[in-house]
Amino acid sequence: MSREEELFDLVGDNPVLIKEVTELLFIEKQLDYLRTLPQISVHPKDASKQKPTTAAKQYISYLQQYNNIVKILIRATGSDETDDESPLRQWTRAHFKEVGENR
Repeated sequence: MSREEELFDLVGDNPVLIKEVTELLFIEKQLDYLRTLPQISVHPKDASKQKPTTAAKQYISYLQQYNNIVKILIRATGSDETDDESPLRQWTRAHFKEVGENR
């Protein structure tokens, strides 16, 4: 089974998640391409003067989008292994439960 098939099987028939998987696959291809390009531009006369190329900036942008989509898919498919509630959520639920009981 290919990566695409695995991802689409994971999300099922959910149209929103299918769109996210499609975006994820597109971004993966873009990241692969951007990895082949120079990431740093070096001044020809002074090697200490360096700056990131446009490809490096795009890579960072795509990587952030990629990570966000992965987080969305993990949460939506329930494959997040750290489903423990944070202390803040526990407190909030307990606090609002008490407030509701006191009304």
